[in-house]
Amino acid sequence: MHLLSASCVCALLITALLRQVSGLDTVSGLYGETLEIPCNNGAIKAEDILITKWKYDKGEGLPGDLLVKQKNQNVSISPTDEYKGRVSMAANSSLLLSAAKLTDQRTFTCMVVAGADITEYPVNVVIYKKPTSLEISDKAEELEIGKLTKLGTCVAQAANPAANITWLKNNKPLVADGKGISIQAEVLVDPVTGLSTTSSVLEYSAGKEDEDAQFTCSTQHAMGAELVSSPVIFTITYSTENIVLQVIAQDPLVEGDNVTLKCVADGNPAPTSFNFHLKGELVKVENADTYTITNVSRDTTGEYKCSLIDDPTMEASKDVTVKYLDINLSPSGNIVKSAGETLEVTLRADASGETKVSWTKDNVKLDKEPKFPKVTYSDSGRYECDVTMGLLSRKASFELVVEGAPVIRQLSKQRGEDGTHKVLICEAEGSPKPAVSWSINGTSLDESPFVNGKITHKITVVPTANLTVSCTVSNEFGADTRAINVSSLFEDVRVDKQDQLDDSDQTKMVVGVVVGLLVATVVVGLAYWVYMKRSKQGSWKTGEKENGSSEEEKKLEEKVEENSQKAEV
Repeated sequence: MHLLSASCVCALLITALLRQVSGLDTVSGLYGETLEIPCNNGAIKAEDILITKWKYDKGEGLPGDLLVKQKNQNVSISPTDEYKGRVSMAANSSLLLSAAKLTDQRTFTCMVVAGADITEYPVNVVIYKKPTSLEISDKAEELEIGKLTKLGTCVAQAANPAANITWLKNNKPLVADGKGISIQAEVLVDPVTGLSTTSSVLEYSAGKEDEDAQFTCSTQHAMGAELVSSPVIFTITYSTENIVLQVIAQDPLVEGDNVTLKCVADGNPAPTSFNFHLKGELVKVENADTYTITNVSRDTTGEYKCSLIDDPTMEASKDVTVKYLDINLSPSGNIVKSAGETLEVTLRADASGETKVSWTKDNVKLDKEPKFPKVTYSDSGRYECDVTMGLLSRKASFELVVEGAPVIRQLSKQRGEDGTHKVLICEAEGSPKPAVSWSINGTSLDESPFVNGKITHKITVVPTANLTVSCTVSNEFGADTRAINVSSLFEDVRVDKQDQLDDSDQTKMVVGVVVGLLVATVVVGLAYWVYMKRSKQGSWKTGEKENGSSEEEKKLEEKVEENSQKAEV
């Protein structure tokens, strides 16, 4: 292929029709990195290009050559200035610019010779740089409530373009209002690199709500993600406005316990010394906010105060109540009484509040307070009272034992279910537990538990003859005996049969009497009817008055009625 000489190239540049593409493209690059500047963006086919030349605007209308490439030849690099060693050409004719600087922000032009046409493609270059860091410096040691104070300075170093800084509190932007928030920004440009450093000063008037608040600053760069500084938390100082006295003690607070008084002030820094007013006594406590009263008593009850040493008018008060509950039960311990005696029970309670009383006997709840006008054996047992006042409770008890000579309450007998034996039952009452003995020997001895001074003793006997059996109960206070007649089993059988015969004869006799009376009534009635008939006939014949007949009729009627009553009986 024929190669063009330099003189030919010059001739072509002078004589050919020069045509510049309308419009200006812009390419963005990052500071310090390699930038690729495109040429013609494929508008001309590579095989049609004869010459590609890159140049740049040196300023004041002066061009600067960078490199030239002729078709089928190597690239010729010509710069001796700042671009020496920094430019090269890509396969697609793009200009590769390494170690991009801010001074590279200018127009680069790609000139393409294709046939008889010469076309220029100018490209504007913009170089960006993110801040190397974003941090808060010159931080305030503390912020005073209501006072406009310099909080700190947020610095975004070495950026292009200059960073815009936003202050945030708890991730919410702060906006200058000329009162409690003031923001002043300043930009400094490095004369060597041309990079900008932005400083933003925040003055802030804090409030109590700013305790534990996180302050940050941020900037959003055109070529990267948002950059946020590390959070900063400030101590908020303010004078004491409120004071509270706390009472720390177990509930309920009772005699013998300890109680701690704690004075809490809302100032920051908090006061470290206080005055404690202890029912007329003033105690000064330094480097502490508590005072402990040990071994309290009911006399400790009252009003307590605490105040600031440097401002005694700033004080707080609290009532302390020591709860107490004393009970006195009379009698107490072990009480022994004889059956029938009187026992008076008295319970006295001395308490700081309303009390409730409950009673139990042998761990079984009673409906009311026990009273003993006359003690009985069933009254024996352990009595306990439980007096409560809120969460406070006291208990007292006494053990009642009722003693006396035993008495047999009932001595009875009954036939066994199979009819082959008899059971004798002796029920007695007394205390201590009485011993039971019988005048005869029996089998299947059975004794009930001794409860409430009562005992039941049973024996089984098979009597072959009529006899009298006695039961004897005794203890250290006396004895009691009772006897009962017991018939033999054979006599019981004979009596049962005779009773059955007697019942049959009596039934027959009753039936005979009733039938006889009925017959007699019928006969009397018939005779009366005949008599009346004849009497009427005689009076008709003789002409006698009927008065006499009437009297006889009455007598007969009375007789009939009497016989009727006998029949009914």
